[in-house]
Amino acid sequence: MSEISLSTLIGALIFLLFLSAFFSAAETAMMRLNRYRLKHLVQAKHAAATRAAQLLERPDRLIGIILLGNNFVNILASSISTLIALRYFGEAWIAVAAGILTFIILIFAELTPKTMAAQYPEKIAFPAAYILKPLLAIFYPIVWGINTIANSLLKLAGVQLHEDTMQQLSSDELRTVVNEAGALIPRKHQKMLLNILDLEKVTIEDIMVPRNEILGLDLNDSTDSIVNVLTSFQYTRFPLYYDDIDNIAGVVHIRNALPLISKEGFTKEQLLSVAKEPYFVPEGTPLNTQLLNFQRQKRRTGLVVDEYGDVEGLITLEDILEEIVGEFTTDIAAAIKDVHPQNDGTFLVDGGANIRVLNRMMSWNFPTDGPKTLNGLITEYLESIPVPATSLRIGEYTIEILQMTDNAVKTARITPKLREE
Repeated sequence: MSEISLSTLIGALIFLLFLSAFFSAAETAMMRLNRYRLKHLVQAKHAAATRAAQLLERPDRLIGIILLGNNFVNILASSISTLIALRYFGEAWIAVAAGILTFIILIFAELTPKTMAAQYPEKIAFPAAYILKPLLAIFYPIVWGINTIANSLLKLAGVQLHEDTMQQLSSDELRTVVNEAGALIPRKHQKMLLNILDLEKVTIEDIMVPRNEILGLDLNDSTDSIVNVLTSFQYTRFPLYYDDIDNIAGVVHIRNALPLISKEGFTKEQLLSVAKEPYFVPEGTPLNTQLLNFQRQKRRTGLVVDEYGDVEGLITLEDILEEIVGEFTTDIAAAIKDVHPQNDGTFLVDGGANIRVLNRMMSWNFPTDGPKTLNGLITEYLESIPVPATSLRIGEYTIEILQMTDNAVKTARITPKLREE
């Protein structure tokens, strides 16, 4: 070693520092890769991404080859710096040389490359994969031996090793990913994706048409009365029943009923002949489950029943789709007959209005984890039956009771935000 010149030693030292920086950057970049984006690139036949994915299939071996190379070059660099200090400055400078080398490695071979790799993982990891993969093949026996010892120690410590590095995302984690997508996903699409994730938290009771609002045909009515109702009916499907909805006979599509009443000799039996058997849905069913049930049963309408078999309401496929994509109309007056905007910026709202529908259409934020209707929300908040002229504040909304009917709120005035003086 005595015949090696100082310039050669310094050149070797600089080269080793470069190698140390490479291994440090490669380690951080490979670990920082977005595994889901990486999987997408692999499916798109991206060569560098494929190599990186193959290395990440066994992270213990990847870390093994990186640490093997990094520690080797760092120790060799330390030896060269010690040799330079002994040859040209004396033993007293060995500690000084170690301190200087430590500072240089920390700044130029650790902190700087790792910070850059954390910021641009793909730009560093993909080229590095072309070097690390052959290195792993060449030094595989050494890496295998190191990993075997290390993994044995981990097993003794009770650590379970898994080859699959693709961790599963929970619904809440996926919701965070969608929220953090920013401009990569249009805002409307983000909202739809989040609504889909929220379907499992919402049951059909939250959005169903309540029993007292179900519109149908009573087969005990006269034929003329039935014809009059059919000619002015505003929905595409309606139930047929005797006396009340619990005695349902079937569900008819309006397109099948109108040709019948256009002919002479129309009878109720003809209407029953085109009716489909009613489809019953148990209350408490999550919306995501019911959406699949509608698809499986080839149905678009279901009657919600409680544990005793009594009809509690009606749910349609359109109701569930509106929870995902929003209302199919921008006309608030047409979409929510229970809301009447006023000139002073307030809204007159029917007490039976559904809270979720109000939130969706009016962009309000009433709590949805309790009562389903505005009347229920008010009475739960007050813990008593209110009287007209009672005012209360729920969140950022001021509510004034205007009318009461049968111990229930009939009409309330809602001021969306507290007004500034």
